[in-house]
Amino acid sequence: MRDTRRTRLLLGVAIVAALGLIAVDYQDNSSSVIMTARSITGSVFGSAERAVAVVTRPVGGFFGAGVAGAGRAGRTAAMERQLVRMRAELSAARLSKTEYRQLGRLLQVSGRGGYRVLAASVIAFGQGYQQTVTLDAGSSDGVRPQQTVLDGDGLVGRVVSVSAGTCTVLLASDPSSVVGVRLAPGGDVGWVTGQGRGSVGAGLLKLQVLDAAALRTGEQLVTAASVRDRPFVPGVPVGTVVSVRNKAGGLTGQALVRPFAGFGALDVVGVVVAAPKRDPRFSVLPPPPPPSPAPSPTAAGPSGTAPSTMGPSPSPSASGRTRPGQAAAGPQWSRRRRGGPATR
Repeated sequence: MRDTRRTRLLLGVAIVAALGLIAVDYQDNSSSVIMTARSITGSVFGSAERAVAVVTRPVGGFFGAGVAGAGRAGRTAAMERQLVRMRAELSAARLSKTEYRQLGRLLQVSGRGGYRVLAASVIAFGQGYQQTVTLDAGSSDGVRPQQTVLDGDGLVGRVVSVSAGTCTVLLASDPSSVVGVRLAPGGDVGWVTGQGRGSVGAGLLKLQVLDAAALRTGEQLVTAASVRDRPFVPGVPVGTVVSVRNKAGGLTGQALVRPFAGFGALDVVGVVVAAPKRDPRFSVLPPPPPPSPAPSPTAAGPSGTAPSTMGPSPSPSASGRTRPGQAAAGPQWSRRRRGGPATR
């Protein structure tokens, strides 16, 4: 449409008429003309609006529900991820506390013995016929074969194979493991071997010494020095003798040893990467437990009371005088009536 003077005039008249109708509508809502026009307009456009709403409501509801459902699902997934993360952080915190405690004991042992250790974690237990564990430390960390492995309690074993990031440790409880030891405090030399899983006394080590008379229950053992400190450095606590089994006519004395380290619950361990400058001997051993006091026997009299602990009644000779014809005698033993215990 061309922009002419007539067109502009018609547009201006239409605008003025519309403004006039609006003014009349606001002044008097009861105008029949306005009410009729409004009714006709509402009927036409209202019907069309309702028809469009009926058609579009399922579509809008579907997309609206989808958007709302997607929002709720997204929030639920985010909350689940946050919950999983919080649980993982809590588990890691608990694990860290346990690891820190084990690491602290490991550092105490290495400090007393003068060992330079590389801390590592057990990441797998061997499933074959050998008793082994895998550590998360390898040649890139300075681990080499035939190095001693210990934890905060005592000897664990020795490294038998190494890769770039991991290493395999043969436990001292394996039947093929042989460890030279010294008995405290005398220093007698012997060796311990593992007994495997299915044997009698599984979990204990078998000790043999050259001098059978040196074996006593309760004695503690440490590792003896190997040649060039491979595979075992000296002074690492091994265990305590719990049973002596000397055989008549045997060439060596034998005993069973309870190891200090718990081979079934290993977590944080240390690989000894540098031996001590001097033999620590028995300085790394934990203090032995105090002996349990022997129970004192108590006997009750016929009435349930403890027997009297008073000294013997003075005899006629106690005053230094004897009757005629009676020889002086020492304290006499007498027995209570009704078979009670003897009192002095």
